[in-house]
Amino acid sequence: MDRKHFNFTIVIAAISFVVILMLITGLWRNIFYPEEEDIVRTRIVMPSEDHAAAERPGNSWWYEGINTRLPLYERESAIAVLNIESEGGFGEDQFVIYRNLTDPAAPIHITFIGFDQRTRTYQRMWSVPLAAARPETISLFSQDLIGDRNNCIIVTGMNAQNEHTMTIFRRTPGQPIQSPFRVIAEIQIAGSIVIQEVPRSLAYHQGIALGASFNIASYGPDPASANILDQIETIYSFSASSQRYEQVRVSRIPGAQIEQRRLRELLSGAPSVFENFIDGLWYFVTPQGTIDTEKLIYFDTARREIIFYGDDVQQVFMWQSSTPTRYGLYIRTQNNSIRSLRRSVNIELESLESIRIRVNQDAARIRVAFSTVWDSSFRRATTAVAPRQDSQINGAVNALYDSSWGRIEFHDTGEFSISSGGAMQTGRYVFFNVNGDYLLELRHNERDVNGMANRLVFRVENSGEQRVLSHVRLTATGVQNLHEPSVTLTPVD
Repeated sequence: MDRKHFNFTIVIAAISFVVILMLITGLWRNIFYPEEEDIVRTRIVMPSEDHAAAERPGNSWWYEGINTRLPLYERESAIAVLNIESEGGFGEDQFVIYRNLTDPAAPIHITFIGFDQRTRTYQRMWSVPLAAARPETISLFSQDLIGDRNNCIIVTGMNAQNEHTMTIFRRTPGQPIQSPFRVIAEIQIAGSIVIQEVPRSLAYHQGIALGASFNIASYGPDPASANILDQIETIYSFSASSQRYEQVRVSRIPGAQIEQRRLRELLSGAPSVFENFIDGLWYFVTPQGTIDTEKLIYFDTARREIIFYGDDVQQVFMWQSSTPTRYGLYIRTQNNSIRSLRRSVNIELESLESIRIRVNQDAARIRVAFSTVWDSSFRRATTAVAPRQDSQINGAVNALYDSSWGRIEFHDTGEFSISSGGAMQTGRYVFFNVNGDYLLELRHNERDVNGMANRLVFRVENSGEQRVLSHVRLTATGVQNLHEPSVTLTPVD
């Protein structure tokens, strides 16, 4: 009898150990919810790289095959999704923004797909229309705006009138399970909308105290002013009594005085006009009003790229779409090497030599605390510093050379080809001047292993009829020699 009792005790102890191990490691989820392996994953929306196609009305800007917890109804197409932990912690709920494919004029909706603990299934709880109407401008992310660690769901975008919109949902205790989230703010304005983040205490970050709530600021036109650049700033704060954002302050911000004909031309609503205006190099303006030449943004309209350079780090983003706004341009971009990393860049005209930029960044639809790094005024490089750092583009040429690479031919179309041993490389080129240095940039059509464009810059020096190319790197401070063997181009008669 004692031996049976001993064996029974051993079995109970072993079972208890296994149960505790499963609870600690989370293996119980795989037993009770085996389907989670397939459906709980980060959704990455991959936009088309054809910016011209993306801007056509009604064009689908996303690839098919977006993973949703439940199939959408017929003729509904998902635009973006966001996964969040369910309130009970037993699964993941999901927000899905979708559009009606048969009616491009129909409102864009957001639906909430929640996990039902009783049936252990996902259910589509509710759907509501959004203020945003242009799919290519929509951003969906979560952030703790109130300071109570209850993340709000935030949808930003633009409506059919090219006004900026922001809709904020918050989980409210006591709400029915079918609609646990309610709208606490919805703003539409012909200007810009900014979340005014403030530092929070160490106690908040350690989870032992609440944090300060963030205000929301909107900037729109001043109807009482003849100057287009004059703005009205409206501040919204979260009200604990109404559990909504309410307007608390309105103030007038005078804009720069610019010749009105030129101003109306730049803000005519044609994206190409403002794109041509911002094309080139812009330097960061510090809060003290000084120019930081170590921090810059380069808008390359020809290659549809935007280059961010700061802290000795250069990041290249593909320029996917441009949407005109009342004060400038709203641009959606995607990182060249990290495809899940996106930035929306809101550019507003300050003067003929300065612009104001606000940047939002998200990775896999999770907002990254990054925007304030680039939110500032920027001054055009040709007027920002002295001596002026010119970037002067020269015309294309027709020329044929022999080199250690092989035979290289430059065409007046801006294209080049290099043939060697039966192999052919092609791409585009440009000759240009920077601070007296005569430079050549070669951009090969073939991309590298990371999918990034293979771009090389060379200093060009003439030696008789020959041209000597030295590999260099362009930095914020000028041209840096890489001290690699030079390549000599010899003309072919």
